[in-house]
Amino acid sequence: QVQLVESGGGLVQAGGALRLSCAASGSIFSIKDMGWYRQAPGRQRELVAGITRGGTANYADSVKGRFIISRDKFENTMYLQMNSLKPEDTAVYYCYADSVRRNWGQGTQVTVSS
Repeated sequence: QVQLVESGGGLVQAGGALRLSCAASGSIFSIKDMGWYRQAPGRQRELVAGITRGGTANYADSVKGRFIISRDKFENTMYLQMNSLKPEDTAVYYCYADSVRRNWGQGTQVTVSS
């Protein structure tokens, strides 16, 4: 089993920045890919960014050039640096980690005011 705890969400003005963290515990050696999804009110959950065990990252077109995903294997933590935030980035952000199954965090709210 893998447990995930997100932190770092909050309220920020448009153009600002936030850094989300996702701390993993439990069977961390079984973790392969990790990433972030988000879900805005009334919308489906969408993939924001993913990162492989080897560090290869991929991003949704809507966040390319603004968000940076990274993971620190020694700290068992994944990060999402979000820059140039827009009101449409407002959502609950969930991290995931793939091991024998996909594991999810509880979510953290990000609100971007215009």
